Amino acid sequence: MSAPRKVEVTGESGYSIEIGPGLLADGARLGKPLRGRHALIVSDGNVAPLYLDGVVAALAEARPGLQLARFVIPPGEHEKTLERFTQCLHALSELGATRDATVIALGGGVVGDLAGFAAACWMRGIDCVQLPTTLLAMVDSSVGGKTAVDLPSGKNLVGAFHPPRAVVADTAALRSLPERELRAGLAEVVKYGAIFDAGFLDWLDSHADALLARDGDALAEAIARSCAFKADVVARDPFERGDRAMLNFGHTFGHAIETEQGYAGTSGDGLNHGEAVAVGMVLAARLSAALGRSSGADADRLQRLLERLGLPVRIPAGLEPQALLARMRLDKKADAAGLRFILWDRAGAARIVSGVPDEQVLAVLAAG
Repeated sequence: MSAPRKVEVTGESGYSIEIGPGLLADGARLGKPLRGRHALIVSDGNVAPLYLDGVVAALAEARPGLQLARFVIPPGEHEKTLERFTQCLHALSELGATRDATVIALGGGVVGDLAGFAAACWMRGIDCVQLPTTLLAMVDSSVGGKTAVDLPSGKNLVGAFHPPRAVVADTAALRSLPERELRAGLAEVVKYGAIFDAGFLDWLDSHADALLARDGDALAEAIARSCAFKADVVARDPFERGDRAMLNFGHTFGHAIETEQGYAGTSGDGLNHGEAVAVGMVLAARLSAALGRSSGADADRLQRLLERLGLPVRIPAGLEPQALLARMRLDKKADAAGLRFILWDRAGAARIVSGVPDEQVLAVLAAG
């Protein structure tokens, strides 16, 4: 077995991201970042039956004195709530978790966000180790320390910045990932090319078939390159006061779609996060062209790549432009000057733009 790829996140709260197959069975690797004698593993009803017992066994063998507890939630974005967050804190209390305890997030973005937020708040902050099992979590939500839960009025409105102590991404877990979730993760991979490197978009286009076929080398390369892009911007801007906001390309539109659909993506009645971001990126590219900032040809190219990866590129039927615009006004990226969007001058060159007129946004939504 080849050595795992490693990406370093530098800065005051630096940590390593390790990427490769079979890492969830490596108890020594999983136990290395744990400083204390207590660990709570948070997972969900889809992931726990596949991997939780194995992770517990690996850790128990590597760290015999470790006191382990489990907290398993039902799957789905609609479970990322203050109620589940409170239950997670109660699980830490029942474990007797001390200041040197660790919360281990075993799952996708919902689990990672919820577990990370609980770690940020328990005793004013304890360690969190991220064990992402979805492509989307491996390339995005597990890296960077943004943790949160949702409210009915908006996504990720309650949360904290809390960098993980380590990220361990076992690419073998992607073999059990449903096809739809794999494609959703590829949307976030595309995002990095869209905002940072047009050459990466070319690479994704030429490796699309291999990625969809779950070729291990292609997936590991895509994950490592995505994490390197994110690590670079997180090191420069850990609290999203500047350049890091560019990672939200497509998200202002995407979050509005998710919220308006009531986070129904898991049930199949709506778009999941990656799918909504795919639509949002196309809308952001179209808005850039409508404002004269970029070429429509770049938007067309982005749309073709997303379609090739099997992702939606249009707003679902039944969502009204005015309702989506209202959701955007409560988005975290809005400020006193009004709506802010991540737009691009061309593929691979994004920027933060404030003061976009409502009528332009509505026109793009109506055509979307």
